[in-house]
Amino acid sequence: MSQETDVVLRLLDQHEEQIISEWQQEAGAGSGRVSDAGRRAMLSEAQEILRGMREALKAGADAESFQSASWDTLRQALESLSRSRAAQGQSAGDTSVFVLAFKRPLFKLVQKEVGSDAQKLMAVVWVVTQIVDKMAQWTVTTYQQTREDIIKRQQQDLLELSTPVIKLFEGVLAVPMIGTLDSSRTQVVMETLLERIVATGSRLAIIDITGVPTVDTLVAQHLLKTVAAIRLMGAECIISGIRPQIAQTIVHLGIDLQGIATKASLADALALAMDQQGYVVTRR
Repeated sequence: MSQETDVVLRLLDQHEEQIISEWQQEAGAGSGRVSDAGRRAMLSEAQEILRGMREALKAGADAESFQSASWDTLRQALESLSRSRAAQGQSAGDTSVFVLAFKRPLFKLVQKEVGSDAQKLMAVVWVVTQIVDKMAQWTVTTYQQTREDIIKRQQQDLLELSTPVIKLFEGVLAVPMIGTLDSSRTQVVMETLLERIVATGSRLAIIDITGVPTVDTLVAQHLLKTVAAIRLMGAECIISGIRPQIAQTIVHLGIDLQGIATKASLADALALAMDQQGYVVTRR
């Protein structure tokens, strides 16, 4: 352990409460903008971070080895902090500011401890700066990864919500599609629809594309793949929502939909489905 690291470790051991108190004030906990629950959470986070830093410094670790096992406890504390702030909707900047606010109270103690030795003061300040900067970088990296995971999960949830499979009546399912149809969404539609066909024993599926703004070659290929998968399951398919513009586009693109029942509206598709299933609707 270097002399500079020994100074930092001694200050953390002797002045933990003072460091945490001033750290919270620097981070804005005393400004009235933070609730009591927020202050308690901030206190717990600060205590965990200091505990992790002490463990690493006692093991002789330095900022250059921040990825080593000696820093595991500290990195885990920072990851927990990042995930918590990301879930609360706080920004990466706010999260890193909290970590960087740790410098000021520690710098004050360092100055008081070795203020008469300018060279040693600069050396200790540099050690603190390196460690805290690494902490802030790790926090931002983890925060960004957490936000990306949240966004991906939300996108997946939206995909599932935007492609519901509805049982219209016995033996007939419908999938109303709204928005752009891409590869990932087609995969979700196909998997969900096939699962429902198996679960309900349905023999007919209506894919309604009234809400799909445009149909190009790629969209048509996705539809054909879905229809092929449905037929492999022993069911048939009707595509509804073929508006005049979409019909012209399909013709111009030379897309072959022969053998697939198509209708202009969902009502027409429903009437065809009922006829194929042997149902008759009469007015009372």
